Amino acid sequence: MWREFKQFISRGNVFDLAIAVIIGAAFGKIVESLVEDIMMPIVGILFGGVNFEGLNLRVRAEVIEIGKFIQTTVDFLLVAASIFFMIKVFNRLKGGEEQYKVKQTTNLEVLQEIRDLLKFERTHEPLHLKDPLQPPVTKSGMKIHFKNKRNEK
Repeated sequence: MWREFKQFISRGNVFDLAIAVIIGAAFGKIVESLVEDIMMPIVGILFGGVNFEGLNLRVRAEVIEIGKFIQTTVDFLLVAASIFFMIKVFNRLKGGEEQYKVKQTTNLEVLQEIRDLLKFERTHEPLHLKDPLQPPVTKSGMKIHFKNKRNEK
């Protein structure tokens, strides 16, 4: 048991996760300070010091605090915007933004895959899928839905 624990702890993934948690906590403090100390005062200046937390709605004896919800939503949007812009800055400093390329599949490639699948189906047993609820996916990312009279019994 001790040996298994040492193997688990000595894996790189555990150390990477620990480092990520520590950096995430520090980054959270930076974002919190950015929102509370810089962005919220600017929003207060632009909107005349509006604070939504005082808004509420009384229904009989109950109080529905709409203002807290609105204020929390505004805080969330500011945090999300600040994280987005910080990531943009980090990506530029890192060496530019990478563009993700999607492989373009020609009609000929798709038709060749269909031909190969039909040929395989005629000469072999039906496909046994790992997850029968999910359709198989070809090399080009095309999902295959089989309608076969042999399988409908």
